[in-house]
Amino acid sequence: MYDYLVVGAGLYGAVFAHEAKKHGKSVLVIDKRPNIAGNVYTEDIEKIHVHKYGAHIFHTNNRKVWEYVNQFAEFNRFTNSPVANYHGELYSLPFNMYTFNKMWGVVTPEEAAAKIEEQKKAVRSGYDMDIIPSDLATFGSEAKNLLQDLQSRNERMFLLTFLVVNMADTKRKLENDVFAAAGIAQKNNCALTRLDYQQEAGLMSSVPLGENLIPIQRGLTTSSTAIFIPFITQELFQTGAALYYGLNALSNNMILCDRKQLKNPNGLILGTPGSGKSFAAKREMTNAFLITDDDIIICDPEAEYFSLVQRLDGQVIRLSPTGKGIDGKPQYVNPMDINLNYSEEENPLALKSDFVLSFCELIMGSKTGLEAIEKTVIDRAVQMIYQPYFADPRPGNMPILGDLMNALLSQHIPEADRVAQALDLYVNGSLNFFNHRTTVDISNRLVCFDIKGLGKNLKKPGMLIVQDAVWNTVTINRAIGRSTWYFVDEFHLLLKEEQTAAYSAEIWKRFRKWGGIPTGATQNPKDLLSSPEIENILENSDFIYMLNQAAGDRKILAERLNISSEQLAYVTNSEPGHGLLFFNNVILPFADDFPKDTELYKLLTTKPSEVAHETVDDEKEDQNG
Repeated sequence: MYDYLVVGAGLYGAVFAHEAKKHGKSVLVIDKRPNIAGNVYTEDIEKIHVHKYGAHIFHTNNRKVWEYVNQFAEFNRFTNSPVANYHGELYSLPFNMYTFNKMWGVVTPEEAAAKIEEQKKAVRSGYDMDIIPSDLATFGSEAKNLLQDLQSRNERMFLLTFLVVNMADTKRKLENDVFAAAGIAQKNNCALTRLDYQQEAGLMSSVPLGENLIPIQRGLTTSSTAIFIPFITQELFQTGAALYYGLNALSNNMILCDRKQLKNPNGLILGTPGSGKSFAAKREMTNAFLITDDDIIICDPEAEYFSLVQRLDGQVIRLSPTGKGIDGKPQYVNPMDINLNYSEEENPLALKSDFVLSFCELIMGSKTGLEAIEKTVIDRAVQMIYQPYFADPRPGNMPILGDLMNALLSQHIPEADRVAQALDLYVNGSLNFFNHRTTVDISNRLVCFDIKGLGKNLKKPGMLIVQDAVWNTVTINRAIGRSTWYFVDEFHLLLKEEQTAAYSAEIWKRFRKWGGIPTGATQNPKDLLSSPEIENILENSDFIYMLNQAAGDRKILAERLNISSEQLAYVTNSEPGHGLLFFNNVILPFADDFPKDTELYKLLTTKPSEVAHETVDDEKEDQNG
């Protein structure tokens, strides 16, 4: 007689019988198979554990139970790893942030909670999330991203037909290739449509005939469409009065562009010493002189443009303390010159007063600038001295610096006297060559102001006066519909002083409206970013001719102009005449290797060795002649 009868010698029955026996009970265990352990039975065959039945994996979260069963046999550890199938993709359970990220693209618990709440609202509104088409669920977020790109990233929509041509030696290989291509497309959420019975139309649309015979189109944004464009280079090849700026370094095609077609034709030539800044400026002004009917004015601080201007039958105005030009005749430029079209405002004195304030501030040398009272007395004097001229606008009534000084002294105010004392050096002192009415007739198309003779201390006021004279010419030319090119070398000299920089920035903004095309050449790009006011010069320049740059300048320009590392390589230790051309939104690497065995090259070059060689040859010719 037995206390218990157990049917089945599996885990449950065997454990029960074992424990009952330990407690003094008699147990009869019966099973249809000749072994115990049921579906976890393992047979030892040649010292190899062969699983006869079942998976032989035992799972429990109870450590006591785990230790109990392992006293009889060693069980394999089991980790429960269920997965969920969501729109054809598998996700691990239980849900965690990784799962939510794969499903919805969220990265924070707050975003996941918001997404769950959104789905709850949809269910409460009567929508069954399980019956929403997968296309709608997948492309809904894409539609939101597309709308954001169109609204905030200046993207546009394009209709694109994308054809994949598959060719193979056998039909089986062709089928395999088509299957593989379809798999790749599906992996990236794209569907390829087989052109059954349209193979000829598909082939004819794929060859470069410029005709699309397949009426299947997909909308793509600008960035997405750009991926499919097979061209790897940009080109700049404009017609009309376009000037030559070298060869495209990638395609070797000519670069022809017309700065007048830009919304803002202002330009900058940037490069280290010896990189070819002056050469590039001379090259551009020569092309402009030969191709257009525009006027060209040059501010030459180092007397580098003399030979070229003379060869082109231009006019050189040499400003020096002696007041004598190249021909020995007096050459004076009156800084107080003005014309009735000087400003677009009703009162032309508004801009002229800014110039006079900048000039006075510069010669007074105050680090803190002019005081408010000083600005007031200067402006009052300017209004006073121009009244006779506007009443009778003839050259004899044009005021000079001496008139300004006398108008200041007549106010009998200490601040006015202080400004007048600073002007005395330029009126009665050794620098009185600025205290004369203009004696030069700027009637030539090509005019060069040579200010090298002014010396280091007078160059800045000299450049400021030249710039004002250029503005006068610009306003006159505007009335007759003529453009005015203005080239200023060593542009950083104007930018280093707050007074001249502020006036230059103001002129830079006004030039565009008045038909002026200014170009500044400098080796110090940092000066263009020294203040928000001066930054306007860089922002208002849609044409930048960038040559070799120093390491510090490259970093600054790359960040400011969004230059890629690949593009930056063209201005890193580059040869003279090689660099990057910025024309509105186009950035092109260029190479301008000018032939050296030409007369024009000798006029354009500023290399000391070549200039010296040329001088020696000329002297030998004179001796032999």
